Amino acid sequence: MARRYDTNDATDRVTGLREAASAVRRGELVVLPTDTVYGIGADAFSKEAVGDLLEAKGRGRNMPTPVLIGSPNTLHGLVTDFSELAWELVDAFWPGALTLVAKHQPSLQWDLGETRGTVAVRMPLHPVAIELLTEVGPMAVSSANLTGHPAPENCDSAQEMLGDSVSVYLDGGPTPGNVPSSIVDVSGDVPLLLREGAITADELRKVVPDLEVAN
Repeated sequence: MARRYDTNDATDRVTGLREAASAVRRGELVVLPTDTVYGIGADAFSKEAVGDLLEAKGRGRNMPTPVLIGSPNTLHGLVTDFSELAWELVDAFWPGALTLVAKHQPSLQWDLGETRGTVAVRMPLHPVAIELLTEVGPMAVSSANLTGHPAPENCDSAQEMLGDSVSVYLDGGPTPGNVPSSIVDVSGDVPLLLREGAITADELRKVVPDLEVAN
């Protein structure tokens, strides 16, 4: 039976974050609010938990799960060949709606799907998400919807779709909007905009003027 906590209530928030952290450590799934839409999350280093996440969404391994982190410092243990331009994007837009695709450390023992040696990573601008990520470390997080359905902007919508496949729901009220994060690939020599979302190409070019846009 899924448990749900109102993170706008001080007591419920403390209990909910504790229960969510325990669930993640047990390899279970949680739903959490972010600065874009609600996400469904699991321990990024648990192959079984990430597999359960993909199954809950009805999503294949060909669409690997992004990773959310609670601090830019966490990047040092996750990625390699991270350029100065990539760090400038982090400095300018994190925490926020920018996902960076980078080469992950080859020594990492994780399985996020068919990533081809890269990871899509972001630090969200949401206090509940950051508090949970700070407690449990990197989480595999995808939008909390069934594949093919709209990404949820409130906890009700997420729970209607995902039901008891999730152990803990953290209800932070409506999210600020349903515009997804922008995705920039920084694994090559020149930053490449894969998806224009909440941050426009023009805004990104103020930091990385040579930004290219994928066809």
